[in-house]
Amino acid sequence: MTSTVELATLLAGQDHRQAHAHLVRNGWNVCGVGDWAVTLRSPDGLLAARVSPFDPAYPVFVDLCRRLPDSAHLPRVESDVALEGGGQLTIMEFLLPAPDGVAEQVRTSWDAREDLELDAVRQAAEDLDATARRTVPWWDGLDTNPGNIMQALDGRTVLVDVFCMDGAALYAALLADPTGFAERIPAERRQHLNEIAFIARSSTPAEIADLRAAHALTQRTGTGRDAAGILGA
Repeated sequence: MTSTVELATLLAGQDHRQAHAHLVRNGWNVCGVGDWAVTLRSPDGLLAARVSPFDPAYPVFVDLCRRLPDSAHLPRVESDVALEGGGQLTIMEFLLPAPDGVAEQVRTSWDAREDLELDAVRQAAEDLDATARRTVPWWDGLDTNPGNIMQALDGRTVLVDVFCMDGAALYAALLADPTGFAERIPAERRQHLNEIAFIARSSTPAEIADLRAAHALTQRTGTGRDAAGILGA
């Protein structure tokens, strides 16, 4: 199998569709679909590739993993590459759902700050969160819901996707004021923002048409539709 570094180099400059297609052609299989991305598992079962067309929060999580590369509570990131148009490919160790009860134990420990290594993750995450609140439009902070607590193949309990965007507000802003939206997110970072998994899975044809029309505009008058039904608050 191609090394993760070679794979990232090969896919750099391609968009999320091309990256996803390449992985499937080479034996990677879809193993998860979230709101912002699709995850594929490597043929040998050791790695996972997260492919996203648009997710301003995930680079901050990758930064967290890079800050604490030896933490037992964070996944091992093998490669991370920006894709054309604002997408992202992240290759990391494959993770399994946490056993029953483990996620709540970790959340309790997180809140109590009783585990020194877990608290180191929390401190680094809070530092990155503070910066992102100033620099990332529609940032929504830390998210340690049970679904973001998983288990590595070696038995470690790890946290994933611990940062989130206010998706409802972001897409509402796109609909209401495309010109203002464009001023906050550069064009090269939002070419595929309407192709995230949640929209593909949950939006009506009318909502998709509205989003595509709004994204195509450089100037617009009037108000857009409410986005609460397009990406949950």
